[in-house]
Amino acid sequence: MNSVNQDKLSSARFSEATNAFVEKFTASVMFDQRMAKQDIQGSIAHATMLCSANILTEHERDTIISGLTQIANEIDSGQFSWSIKQEDVHMNIEARLTELIGITGKKLHTGRSRNDQVATDIRLYLRDQIGMINSELRRLQVAIIDLAEQYADTIMPGFTHLQVAQPITFGHHLMAWYEMLKRDYQRLQDCSKRINIMPLGAAALAGTSYPIQRELTAQLLGFAQVSANSLDSVSDRDFAIEFTATASVIMMHLSRFSEELVLWTSAQFDFIELPDAFLHRLFYHAAKKNPDVPELVRGKTGRVTGHLVSLLMLMKSQPLAYNKDNQEDKEPLFDTVDTLLDCLRAYADMIPFIKPKQEKLYQAARQGFATATDLADYLVRKGMAFRDAHEHVGVAVKLGLSTQRDLSEISLAELQQICPMIDNDVYQSLSLEGSVSSRNHIGGTAPEQVRAAIQLARAEINQCAKTAR
Repeated sequence: MNSVNQDKLSSARFSEATNAFVEKFTASVMFDQRMAKQDIQGSIAHATMLCSANILTEHERDTIISGLTQIANEIDSGQFSWSIKQEDVHMNIEARLTELIGITGKKLHTGRSRNDQVATDIRLYLRDQIGMINSELRRLQVAIIDLAEQYADTIMPGFTHLQVAQPITFGHHLMAWYEMLKRDYQRLQDCSKRINIMPLGAAALAGTSYPIQRELTAQLLGFAQVSANSLDSVSDRDFAIEFTATASVIMMHLSRFSEELVLWTSAQFDFIELPDAFLHRLFYHAAKKNPDVPELVRGKTGRVTGHLVSLLMLMKSQPLAYNKDNQEDKEPLFDTVDTLLDCLRAYADMIPFIKPKQEKLYQAARQGFATATDLADYLVRKGMAFRDAHEHVGVAVKLGLSTQRDLSEISLAELQQICPMIDNDVYQSLSLEGSVSSRNHIGGTAPEQVRAAIQLARAEINQCAKTAR
């Protein structure tokens, strides 16, 4: 027969103690205790507001805040004793508070419910975590910019369909990564606006009859505004879904970076060297190094996307207002935060030490007739229609294939047999350097434009940092 917890007999409504298995099954303190800091922060603000509204005396407020401060110290030092008998982080802290200061501790819950309390805690927690995520994201962006600046002139092949298409620069490729992360940062900022709304005061679902001052509580907690509808306040998890969706996009971008790094470090490409600290050397094959970190980040992307689907499924059939289902929102959310932070940190640490193999990249860009488009553009500038130019280029490429020569290696006489309009200046267009330099416009791969993009990116980051202060 299952054991029971006699402490759960305190409610007159229930005639039986809670089954020990059910007690453990329904408890969330094992994972929601990570919100203890935010729970205490919210409780201090709530107590301050209750005093301002003449619901608590100043002495009661000060006693409560003193007790909560002691609990925060106990948690920080690892001396706090968590118990599943108290079910969640909120009840554990409230029980300890009552133990410390007596009946005054029970007055803290006046004018609120665990429903609006947990919704507030999650928002405070996410707000704090987004600050940390932003820091790591910025660190990664700066690392990419620094590396791009170092190799703004390094020529490499640009690919479509994983086939050599046109020459670009390594710096230009890296700045494409930066643009992805720039959008990610913007999405996080936008997501933060909907997180920074305070549900506290909605109570269980209908508000409270006490004369609470929600605007004061919001001000104390740094919320931009209070929620507008009590039913929606306690049951809304859109902000958590939106954050996880944003995290999924960031992870998708990191996964794309990872795929390229895995390809570039392979023997078939051999484009770059990754630092040994981020590789795994096989003991039976000393020369073989596996790109463990990029591969693992690529794998963890599915994990975060899975959490997004989990939260969507969690909410899809819930009626208003709060339901016990919502206890399942925290573990996928917490793991999303942890995984994203770890992956961003790994990349921010790794990127500065990437070393492109410049000669390998240059020779790779010579394959696949990467300057064929440049020859077509050259003929168009001479007055030929693009469709006709395209046909002439096809003949030149066929000649190159049959003789195993790049377009830049075909003699002027042979090119003039294909098209008499071609002159000696064509080789400026057919060289990799000439091809890259000719893309000298905003967004182009010319080194001049890459450096301009880097300068703009640094200015954007500096401006955001000033705004944040």
